[in-house]
Amino acid sequence: MKRYLLSLALFLPALVQAQKHHEAGLSFGVANYYGDLNDRLFPKQGYHPMVGISYKMYMTPKVGLRFGAAYTTISGTDSLSDIKVHFQRNLNFTSRVIEAHAGVEYSFWPVDRVRNRVSPYVFAGVGLFYANPFTNGMNGEKVFLKPLSTEGQGLPMYPDRKPYSNINVSFPFGAGMKFLVNKTLVISGEIGFRPTTTDYLDDVSKSYVNLDSLGKSKGAQAVKLSYRGDQAVGWKESGSNYVDYGYKRGDSRSNDWMWFGNITISLYLNASGNSREYWQANCPRPERLKRKEKADKKKDEEKAQTK
Repeated sequence: MKRYLLSLALFLPALVQAQKHHEAGLSFGVANYYGDLNDRLFPKQGYHPMVGISYKMYMTPKVGLRFGAAYTTISGTDSLSDIKVHFQRNLNFTSRVIEAHAGVEYSFWPVDRVRNRVSPYVFAGVGLFYANPFTNGMNGEKVFLKPLSTEGQGLPMYPDRKPYSNINVSFPFGAGMKFLVNKTLVISGEIGFRPTTTDYLDDVSKSYVNLDSLGKSKGAQAVKLSYRGDQAVGWKESGSNYVDYGYKRGDSRSNDWMWFGNITISLYLNASGNSREYWQANCPRPERLKRKEKADKKKDEEKAQTK
């Protein structure tokens, strides 16, 4: 780790010196999740607004580093599923998500003030995010799910099931299109997919545990919220079977995903070493205009004298 940090410290000055331009902006869009309570990447429901900030620094006209942070909500509900076993399970969750990420972006055409003003691009990177799933309790109250150990996480009788972390890693990748509107404004639209290192964004992953053991360890609320089939529409009429120990609750073969689709409005700036020159060239100050007017007036007077 020390060698890595030292190499990075030695590399940064060369990186900064090589920068061609910066982009700093705000993002607005929608987010959704893909997991055990939503088996479609683009479902009909579950979309939530997202906001974010971004900063990009380009070392070449095509290749740059990107950094950002985002805030959104993800959710899922079995009551809207067309899969019978999911509908009978009748679980639901919501989670606020805060993510910070870094990555590399490649533009197929260099975007600058002189040449190209439109370019598709792709990106990939790594992120760190916080999520804490909760649901509505029996009386409609907000209940966080992790402390309930709904799948036996952290209970001594299930030593193979460790408590999951609220902080996990994501791997953003995606594509977009950017437009240089004028000398200072860039508008881009992109979609970014985020496979994660957790299968518990929705508090669902493996199989049901013994409900008597769960009740003794975590209380009646944990039992009620680990399986909600008896609250589903048509429970009494359908005679749905109650769950038993070891019965499949989720699919642990793959982790959960998130994705963001957003529009970003950014300022296009020259590299930091030329920022003063850039602003003087593109955003003249009043005193600069006065000097220019005096110089023009003097030239006009000299031309009049020569005539």
